[in-house]
Amino acid sequence: MKRYIICFLVSILLSQPPGFSQYLSNLHATKDDPLFTTYAAPLSRSSYKTDQGYQFLWNDTETGVQFISRDGLNMGLAFSLGDEFRYRLSDFYMEPVITTSYSDIVTFYYYPFKDIRVDFTFDVWSSQQTIEDIRITNEGAFQAEIGFSPYFYYPSSDTLQNISHGSTFDFYSFALSKKRDSWMIGHSIPVTENLTGIIFGNTRYDSAQTFVLKNQTGNFLKKNTIADLKRSLSLQKRYAKAIKGLIYFRNFRMQPGDMVHFRIIAGLDDSAIRPVDLYRKSKSLMETDLRKVILDDEKAYSRIPAPPLSPPQSGRGNLEMFYWSCFSLLRQCMMPPEGKCSYNYYIFSREPKWGWGYGGQVFHESLAMMAYAYMDPEGAMNSQRVYFERQRPDGYINYRTGPYLDETIENNGAPTTSAPWFNYENLEIYKVTRDKKFLKEAYESGKKFYQYYVTTRDSNSNGLCEWGGDAELESVRDARVSVWDKVGGPSNFEGPDLNSMLVKEGVSLAEIAEILGNTAEAAEWRSEVRGRKELINKKMWDPETGFYYNVNKKNGSFTFRTKDDLKIKEIIGFLPLWAGIADSAKVRQLVKVMTDTTEFWRPYGVPSLSAKDDYYNPIGYWNGPVWVQWDYLLFRGLLDHGYKKETRQLAFKVLDNMVWHLKNDHVFWELYSADDRQAGWNKTYIWAGLAARFLIDLGGK
Repeated sequence: MKRYIICFLVSILLSQPPGFSQYLSNLHATKDDPLFTTYAAPLSRSSYKTDQGYQFLWNDTETGVQFISRDGLNMGLAFSLGDEFRYRLSDFYMEPVITTSYSDIVTFYYYPFKDIRVDFTFDVWSSQQTIEDIRITNEGAFQAEIGFSPYFYYPSSDTLQNISHGSTFDFYSFALSKKRDSWMIGHSIPVTENLTGIIFGNTRYDSAQTFVLKNQTGNFLKKNTIADLKRSLSLQKRYAKAIKGLIYFRNFRMQPGDMVHFRIIAGLDDSAIRPVDLYRKSKSLMETDLRKVILDDEKAYSRIPAPPLSPPQSGRGNLEMFYWSCFSLLRQCMMPPEGKCSYNYYIFSREPKWGWGYGGQVFHESLAMMAYAYMDPEGAMNSQRVYFERQRPDGYINYRTGPYLDETIENNGAPTTSAPWFNYENLEIYKVTRDKKFLKEAYESGKKFYQYYVTTRDSNSNGLCEWGGDAELESVRDARVSVWDKVGGPSNFEGPDLNSMLVKEGVSLAEIAEILGNTAEAAEWRSEVRGRKELINKKMWDPETGFYYNVNKKNGSFTFRTKDDLKIKEIIGFLPLWAGIADSAKVRQLVKVMTDTTEFWRPYGVPSLSAKDDYYNPIGYWNGPVWVQWDYLLFRGLLDHGYKKETRQLAFKVLDNMVWHLKNDHVFWELYSADDRQAGWNKTYIWAGLAARFLIDLGGK
């Protein structure tokens, strides 16, 4: 029998895909660990217009252990033992320990009082529904009189309206208003503003004297009234009532070993739906097996390769938790086909939800698909197919493409497109998926896009391109750029950024053509980019400073208004390293500039502007901070040119600050300071997930 059991276990292990891991199902994470703790529904149960995500707040000692959102329902749990009341983290006997965490579900336990254990599972079941499953156990040797109070509140008190018990059904209903920001309104983004909400649940007391308390949903309170809870409760009474929206506070007399188990369902949907219908839609969640949710998540994460780790300073455990968190961020941002999108697509952030980040896809965000492809190959390819299906006959692709948005942003009649990383992304995704059907589709779309760019962005027909349309947006670097602000707008210049990207696009097309067996076209693409490489080296390279700069498109000089005013060292000067344009001598000079600690080799990565520049601000915007996706391109350039030591150093500089922030605030950020433990400006930002590629590409080196 023992032999058969061993064979069975071995067969299970061998049947798992390469890289299979249940790491996130077996955590022991405290608030000091680098774990991403924002949660949103899985792609299969997500919906754009009424989507709601939640951040787990478990590291602020002056608040409760809560699930919060900027626009929606916020919820937590308060406790009493005898006459003592606790809800603040600082008052707990033992703070939360997370045992499982995926993009949509988290399980954890904590002790509000000694010997009183709370086991909590929070699942964002869908864009409209959440499940809270809670068990309270008396682990002590004596009887305990335990009280608990689930509480709910809103971002602002004026949104709390009409809480009422259902006349026939066991639930509470309320109205919730979520106003669109000005960007959403201006772009007609159809996010639902007026919603119906319901909350319902049950409580089961598991002991020798088992009984069920029906019609219980716990307590409701407005923001800033939780401090009134202890004062307003009469804890001497078995069912104490309180003011300001509180319904009941439940007490239980628990013998040693007794356990209270209850579940609370919250639902939000369009105000057109009747509360009773939302209740009917949601009541089956009382019986949902949350273990199945975790098993589904384990399967979704099973393709991801185990992280190859050999960190120089951050511990292995820190980087491993960070690595898996990157994929939780990426997965969380994916949405199912809807509206104009026949394929899955992504948004920048689901919690918080903000206009600029909720419109649709942009090429510079799609660099993140180069990491997501390891988790969901089909999903990453389908995200690119969103661009294929919306491409115009002339090759143009929108600046931003979403389920309800085709953003073109015309300037003097010229539409804005995105920075050309399109073919590069498609090739990198193919290298993970090895799907030639996708590659053939990508090649046809990519050829047209490349031709659109080179024919519409070379106004003087000299073989070099400048940014067009709304040039600052098209260039990605859309604010606080030293050259744009101090010298002139981007459409005036031919730069190493755009032209390096176009070289990489042509090189990628050549490689794709070769893979597809079209050697003649591959040779044509190589010939196409050769001339651009030569012009970049001839016009934009300055041997005196060992760097690439923008040039005046009218005369090809480094002067626009005053002599050499374009000689400003920005991160774009390193892109010829990534694009394979610089020869070995120029590469050595670029690496020398990059590793100068007074300019670019800062404590936490390569900033977007030299630290010697008077416009430098390490936590500004495009005038100093570290942008993860750009530092990744420099990392790849160093790696491709054999600079192994510098490659590792750059990777761990960037990761060190990202890990620190994930430890301290448990979110990913849009940008990070090059010099300090600071980050900004928008959180839960999809492209930060690309950081997983630092570790994958290092391969344990």
